[in-house]
Amino acid sequence: MATTEAALNQGWPVAVYQSLKTIGVGQVSYVPDAGHTRLIELFTADEEVASNVLTTEEEGIAIGVGAWLGGMRSVLLMQSSGVGNCINMLSLPVLTQSPLLMLVTMRGEWNEFNPWQMPMSQATQASLEAIGVTVFRADNEEMLVAMVEQAASMAFGADQQVAVLISQRMLGKKKW
Repeated sequence: MATTEAALNQGWPVAVYQSLKTIGVGQVSYVPDAGHTRLIELFTADEEVASNVLTTEEEGIAIGVGAWLGGMRSVLLMQSSGVGNCINMLSLPVLTQSPLLMLVTMRGEWNEFNPWQMPMSQATQASLEAIGVTVFRADNEEMLVAMVEQAASMAFGADQQVAVLISQRMLGKKKW
């Protein structure tokens, strides 16, 4: 698709933003995260999208279910360390069979400087799968856009709970 190629030339956040807008995402929730910075900027600048800054990631689960009940598609942006905060709340969309789309930037992997990020990073995928969430893992930009589109299709077309893990290799080393 030419639009996806052009968007990728501007970086994966632009391509993902355009894909999510195309499928009708009207709400985004997030805890501020350097890995999602550009995507957050794109969504918060969009007057057609409701943006919610969260104090904790599990709030985003409830907001996503509420958005769906109100007729709106939403996406939750978070870091892998936030997945641990969400495990109990994930029972809400799983048991109510409400769609949930999560984009998770990984920490505790390649080039990590903070050892506190490593334990949850190692448990992120297994924790999500244990509660019934389908997990995709993207290691490059081309793969990421296709995975986000597939995840959105599964979430909103089949009332599934889906997470796309974005490799830390794609994000680069955090600078402090």
